[in-house]
Amino acid sequence: MDMVAACRAFVSVSSHGSFTAGAAAAQIPQSVASRRIAALEQHFGVRLLDRTSRTAVLTPFGRDMLPAARRLIELAEAMDLEAERARRRPLRVAVPATCGPLPLARLVAGGQQCGLNLDLHPAGPRERAELARTQEVRAALAAVPADRGRWRIPLGLADTRGPHVSPIYLETLRASRADRDGRRRRIWIQPEDDVPHIRDRLVRLRDSLGLQPVQVVVGEALVTAVAEVLGSTDLLLCSPAQAAEFGLAWRPIGELEPARGYDIQAGQHEDAERLRALPSALIGRCLGVPDDGAGGDGSAGEHGS
Repeated sequence: MDMVAACRAFVSVSSHGSFTAGAAAAQIPQSVASRRIAALEQHFGVRLLDRTSRTAVLTPFGRDMLPAARRLIELAEAMDLEAERARRRPLRVAVPATCGPLPLARLVAGGQQCGLNLDLHPAGPRERAELARTQEVRAALAAVPADRGRWRIPLGLADTRGPHVSPIYLETLRASRADRDGRRRRIWIQPEDDVPHIRDRLVRLRDSLGLQPVQVVVGEALVTAVAEVLGSTDLLLCSPAQAAEFGLAWRPIGELEPARGYDIQAGQHEDAERLRALPSALIGRCLGVPDDGAGGDGSAGEHGS
């Protein structure tokens, strides 16, 4: 028996003195009101109402139970209100600063459809980790090694020289003897990829191939790195989605396959679960997971869970 629904029917019928009027006020069929009150009486083992063909009059027991029934209804309504407020409470989430405004807007809209009021805070990888650690945000899309990530985004090099049909090998960036005094082509690492599991692999490859230290540079900001590439023959380490956004020609790296990995970091388990309940593709598109699912083992580009 639904105790709250039964008490609603009881209070409405007793207040109107009629099953017909009480059921109409409660917006339920008269037969439903009658069944609910009968179930309530059976539960207590005592009649609540004396019925006639036209009226419903409280019994002494019914008069004694009416205040408690009203309190139960008020408590249920207060609980519904609190639940609505809790659903509307913003879930502040730190997201990569590389996420575009349209995918983020779609993520917020998708969250609303799932009962989540998302408040997104773009930040770099170290700042996201710190915000999650200090619980200034309730969750963060944390940068992790690609093989440990829920989402995986392949990285390659992009420049203004395309289109390209083959990978680029970093060994081709070594200067020839005739060009030793010329400017070396540089690889720009954006702040989002200035993390050990990406940066250090590229630096080790640079050193093993005999490239100069200045040929792998970490940009202070994404705009700075992109500007350097647009104005030269330099290369930007980025995802295919970013290359398309900046009008650059992307290609994979021949000697290694760097990739971004992301997972959900949250101070409270329930906050992480609420984010994981969202369609994976919504978050994946913000991160730049390829539409063909090449970023992971699922249609949305997930790389495990």
